[in-house]
Amino acid sequence: MTPSPPAAVRTGVVLLQLGTPAAPTTPAVRRYLREFLSDRRVVDLPRALWWPVLYLAVLTRRPPRSAHLYQQVWSAGGSPLLVTSVAQARGLEARLATRAGATIPVVVGMRYGEPSIRAAVADLVARGVERVLAFPMYPQYAGATTGSSLERLYQELGRLRVVPSLRVVPPYYADPLYIDALAAVARASIAAAADAPDRFVISFHGIPKRYAAEGDPYPSQCAETAARLVRAIGWPDASVVQTFQSRFGREEWLQPYTDVTFGRLGAERAGVAAICPGFTADCLETIEEIGMTGRKSFLAAGGRAFHLVPCLNDAPVWLDAMAAIAARELAGWIG
Repeated sequence: MTPSPPAAVRTGVVLLQLGTPAAPTTPAVRRYLREFLSDRRVVDLPRALWWPVLYLAVLTRRPPRSAHLYQQVWSAGGSPLLVTSVAQARGLEARLATRAGATIPVVVGMRYGEPSIRAAVADLVARGVERVLAFPMYPQYAGATTGSSLERLYQELGRLRVVPSLRVVPPYYADPLYIDALAAVARASIAAAADAPDRFVISFHGIPKRYAAEGDPYPSQCAETAARLVRAIGWPDASVVQTFQSRFGREEWLQPYTDVTFGRLGAERAGVAAICPGFTADCLETIEEIGMTGRKSFLAAGGRAFHLVPCLNDAPVWLDAMAAIAARELAGWIG
């Protein structure tokens, strides 16, 4: 007797990512920043105080400068973040198909910009998906990233007449699968460096210090990731500095600051390797802020050599880890 084909798996995955402008132009960057900086989870100041600053100062002065920076990193395929996110989705979909024996669609949903979370939900529903796994591409939880993305996903799912079942991959900042993937990518990258580094900077995106004081677990999760990564690779503790980058505005952010640290280490004539484990895909903040501006300021201060470790991106070791994490959270939904 001919075996019957496997039943359709009506399960889908959405990779939640922060977002990117549609183009490296001033108008596109202005639209992106307006959406990003209007999010109350990103800037929680009273609107009466924040709107004048946002519309009369930030959205007037910052878009041209940011557009110029985006032009430095834009690839032939578009935004590096989007190109890599799509590659991650395709790689994860292929691996889950092997595990499940059926297609489990994986789509990208950007919190700001396109493809939006609304578009991602519509795509899954159009494919007949009834069960959704949300996979935040932020290993460490922050209200401004994971929290904001999930809030928007809940809103979009709640608009539907038939709301799909939902599961969420919890923060995986200490997951051995994630840590081992980070360590593998870092080892391979540093082994290929022209000048062996003697200092290591582990840089995470910053948040206002006040957010942490109000209960955001982000800094403690970053510290745990850094500690586990150092142990996995075997770097001497004295050679490592954990820092925070990308501060904005006048409010105090988490410290030590990455740019200040680069200046200090440069003055010490160190050879530095920088890694950004809070980003699962290379983007403006890694390629330009660290790899270009950070490198330049470090060398100008007297640094000997600078090496930037790439993000996990679509490295097979990370795609394998993503598949294992997703399969674990999909237990009971797929075979």
